[in-house]
Amino acid sequence: MDVNEFRKRGKEMVDFIADYYENVDKAPPMSTVQPGYLYSLMPHEAPEEPESFEDIQRDIETKIMPGMTHWQSSNFFGWYPSNSSFPAMLGDMASSMFNIVGFNWICSPAATELETVVMDWLGKLIGLDSRFMAIKEDGTEGDGGGVIQGTASEAHIVVMIAAREMTIDRLKTNGMGDNDVDLVRHKLVAYFSDQTHSAGQKAANIIGCQVRIIKSDANFRLTKRALQDAICKDKSAGLIPFFVCATFGTTNTAAIDDLYGIADVADSEHLWLHIDAAY
Repeated sequence: MDVNEFRKRGKEMVDFIADYYENVDKAPPMSTVQPGYLYSLMPHEAPEEPESFEDIQRDIETKIMPGMTHWQSSNFFGWYPSNSSFPAMLGDMASSMFNIVGFNWICSPAATELETVVMDWLGKLIGLDSRFMAIKEDGTEGDGGGVIQGTASEAHIVVMIAAREMTIDRLKTNGMGDNDVDLVRHKLVAYFSDQTHSAGQKAANIIGCQVRIIKSDANFRLTKRALQDAICKDKSAGLIPFFVCATFGTTNTAAIDDLYGIADVADSEHLWLHIDAAY
C-alpha cells in the first residue's frame, strides 16, 4: 500500500466506521456465533501473499462482524460501558502516524510531556490535592504526577509493586536489614473483598504476595470493621499488611465500598489504598 492508496482506503475506512455507528443500534448487541466459529473461516496458516483491501474489508463484514459484541450500541447493557468517540478515533490515527516508543523523554519529548499535562488535568478534575500534581502552579516541577496505563489490570500490577516497595522501604527505615527484608517478602498480604475484580488477584499472583479475600456485607460492600478484623488476625499470625483495594462501583452490582472507613484503616496501618471502579 503506497501513500496514494492509503489516502483512498483511509477515506473508505472512515466511511465504514461512520456507517457502522449510524446503524449499530439496529443490530442485535450480542453475537450469536458458537465458540470456535472463526477457525473454520480463516486460513490455518498465515498467508504468504497479500490480499486486496477489498478482500480484507469483505472478511471484516462477513467473518469478523458476526462475532462482534457491539459494546457501543445503546442497547448493550451487559457490562459497564466501553465508551468511544469520533475525536478519540481521530486521535488514535494521529498517534499511529507517529508510532513512537516512549522509553524516556528524549525518545519523544512531546509524548512524555503531553502525558504529564493530561494526567495533571485529570488530577484537578477529580479534586486531588496539589501535592499529587507533576507541575506546580508556578510552572516548576512538583513531586506528584501520573502515568497512563493501558488497562485497569496493568494499573493493579503497577500500584501493587509500588505498594510493596513502599512497605519494604519502611521496613528498612525501621532498621530491618536487606537479608531480613528478603526473608519476609512472602509475608506481605493484600486485601480485597469478595466483590473485587479478578484483576486484583491476578496482580497479586504476579508480584508474589499473599491475598486475603474479605466477605462483603449484605449490601456487597467492604466495610471498615471487616478490614480491621482481617488485619488484626493477620498481624497476630506474623503477616505484614501492605495493600488494600476498595471499589467505587463493583462490576457485579455497582456497590460502593466504605471508602472513608477503609481510608482511615489504611492510614493507621500504613497500607497503600487503591480504589478500583467499574462504574
